[in-house]
Amino acid sequence: MHVAVLYARLHIPGARSLKDKRRVVKSVLERARQRYGVAAAEVDDQEARQVAGLGFAFVSGRMGHAREVVEKVLGTLREHPEALLTEHQLDLL
Repeated sequence: MHVAVLYARLHIPGARSLKDKRRVVKSVLERARQRYGVAAAEVDDQEARQVAGLGFAFVSGRMGHAREVVEKVLGTLREHPEALLTEHQLDLL
């Protein structure tokens, strides 16, 4: 069993309230879950208005597959129109 874990920190410049931020975060998390089948959650900075810390995990029988899936999530985050990826860490277990 192999696990790929991604921590991503996003800056959401258009968020004028926590409600605005949560709309963007919910969209990001749902897209990742549906498109890539990853576990996803907001894990840090829940009360910050324009910053979000997100965690993603994927389990596979092959390390290469687990890494590939999480790297696709990372690519999606980089392309998001309402959020800027400011930091990330990818761990393989």
